[in-house]
Amino acid sequence: MSDELKSVVINVEDLLDYQEGAVVSREIIRKETGTVTIFAFDKGEGLSEHTAPFDAMVQIIDGKSEITISGKKNILERGDMIIMPANEPHALHAIEQYKMILTMIRS
Repeated sequence: MSDELKSVVINVEDLLDYQEGAVVSREIIRKETGTVTIFAFDKGEGLSEHTAPFDAMVQIIDGKSEITISGKKNILERGDMIIMPANEPHALHAIEQYKMILTMIRS
């Protein structure tokens, strides 16, 4: 984590800008026990199906996303969150541009 983010009030939406045709990310916290990362997805972009060895929580802070977990599609919008269980396949797709906070706990 950069020192510029410590002990200051931050509008999380302003931490990362959308980029045309891309998924961009910025890691905010990295510890042995987990990470917090901000993502911005352009419309139509996504992350293909994969698994992770740890539970991960997604919080949508702008826009609209489709998150599929073990074949079940979930539509999330600003203010929604979902927990993606460890070792279950999941994929993310931007129905429209969206930003999210990904919190991964490694214990």
